[in-house]
Amino acid sequence: MPGARRIRPTMPRVNAREDATAKLLQSAEAMGVELDREEAERWIAAMTAEAGGEVEVDVASGVYGHRITMADHDAGELERFRRMAAIVGFEDRPPAVTTALALSGSAAQSRIQRFPADADFFERVHIRAATREEACRTLAEVVREKALATRSGPGFRLQEIKFGSWPEAGTVGGERVSRGHAVSWTPAEVAEGVIAFERPDGSRAELRWEDAGREPGWCKLDWLLADPVEGGLVNASNMLDPTWEAPDGTITPLDGFLDPYFQEVYLETESIPLFSKLVKQMGADAVADYVEQLTEEVYKYTVKSPNYGKAARRMYNIFRLTGRFAEAAFIRELFDEPATALYQLAALLRALDEAADARDAFEPEALVTQVDQLIMSAIAALEGPAEGDMVRRLLELRDALTGQEQGGASRAERIAGVQQDAMAAVNAYFERVLTAVPTIKSYLESVAATHTPVG
Repeated sequence: MPGARRIRPTMPRVNAREDATAKLLQSAEAMGVELDREEAERWIAAMTAEAGGEVEVDVASGVYGHRITMADHDAGELERFRRMAAIVGFEDRPPAVTTALALSGSAAQSRIQRFPADADFFERVHIRAATREEACRTLAEVVREKALATRSGPGFRLQEIKFGSWPEAGTVGGERVSRGHAVSWTPAEVAEGVIAFERPDGSRAELRWEDAGREPGWCKLDWLLADPVEGGLVNASNMLDPTWEAPDGTITPLDGFLDPYFQEVYLETESIPLFSKLVKQMGADAVADYVEQLTEEVYKYTVKSPNYGKAARRMYNIFRLTGRFAEAAFIRELFDEPATALYQLAALLRALDEAADARDAFEPEALVTQVDQLIMSAIAALEGPAEGDMVRRLLELRDALTGQEQGGASRAERIAGVQQDAMAAVNAYFERVLTAVPTIKSYLESVAATHTPVG
């Protein structure tokens, strides 16, 4: 990757680690971040301890994953996620199709993510077939069947499907698409099995589902769900990692890349044989390659398109995997701070907007409950005039949803305005606290420097 620095995992000496922890504690105190020294030291000690292996199985709950990820997972949330999994997860079709469903992102880090934004799932879909073409056809079939089966129902609605790569550039509904980029399908388009588009020369053309499946590319499905346990609404997604096993045992990623497993908590121990088979395919540089990928995203979210909340999540994983446990412990604590509720608020407003257009799937009371939850989040995260303004605008939004307010700004305009303000506030918070820590500020400066184009 041109201009990027490959970061190798390093383990700090004990004395150096203690010094770093002490300095981070001082920084946290100066910024008003409540970091429990004993808890931080226990977590760091657990991260640096020798273990029997990288993968840890929780026999009591029946989940497994990388031991570093498992340290942040709360088994108490499993019932909630397993009920969502009934909608988003794929079924095995032995012997041709086997799967391994996992939680990822903030869903996998439920112990520390006090205000999770979405319910993110990750699923390995492994297909045995005589040829790659046959494997791709099978993948197209199972994805389409899942999309149609979960298109809409009480408490859920399918929003978007990413499947296939554009074979040529064009325009769809006024939006430009580029050759090789992921194809976004609406549920209606999946049902029709075709997307109409316009070529640059003005001629009309169609992309059929089966043709898109020849190069699956990025495969992802997004739903809007009524939270089965906590009430309210949640955006749920399932990102697929499809692989093909040839008759000679050779395994090939159908999207061109075998995803690592450093952020996932797998939900069923029955999938361990598949997981183990795929992990063996990963090279010796899997950690370094993954860290490099995350570093690119840190650059994106701190330089190109600033979103320091997203950058913090990437940095947390980078620091855990490269032995910078003091910095990781500091960021870990930030996820529990009230200001991070604004990140969740922005995400849930998107869910609220989508649910308002799907009243056949969601009860009106659920929408009001969602706004009430957002109001409480805003009260916890903000102070003074900013708090009063945000609460006022959310109350106006609730009135608009219940039909108690006539005229004025549209619902979409209200939601967009609140989202913008919430993200601006959370971005400013994370930028302030991250750059106030000398070692983290130095890291961000090095990322910016090594990724700046020469000349």
